[in-house]
Amino acid sequence: MATAKTIRRNKIKMRIRKRVNGSATKPRLSVFRSNSAIYAQLIDDVDGRTLASASSHELGEQTVNKVDVSKLVGSKLAEKAVSAGITEVVFDRGGYLYHGRVKALAEGAREGGLKF
Repeated sequence: MATAKTIRRNKIKMRIRKRVNGSATKPRLSVFRSNSAIYAQLIDDVDGRTLASASSHELGEQTVNKVDVSKLVGSKLAEKAVSAGITEVVFDRGGYLYHGRVKALAEGAREGGLKF
């Protein structure tokens, strides 16, 4: 059963997705955060495939706080993207506020070399 909060987030997410599309040259950086982890992937919406992905599970067991882990995930994704030849992306915050862990992931990706 979906709660009012998840229904509201899905409405916001669909409103964003109407405008934000990714391609092979400029993929969509999609963010999903759960209570314990954060995931990010670069998606080519034209072909419908994922070009690169990173998550907090890849980093292993961390003792630092979630915001710092999110920044590390962003830099890890940027490292994979740059090695694949991708430098520009379109940011899709997934209906979450651009604050906290989502903002940290974006800053980590920018520091890693992605432009958006």
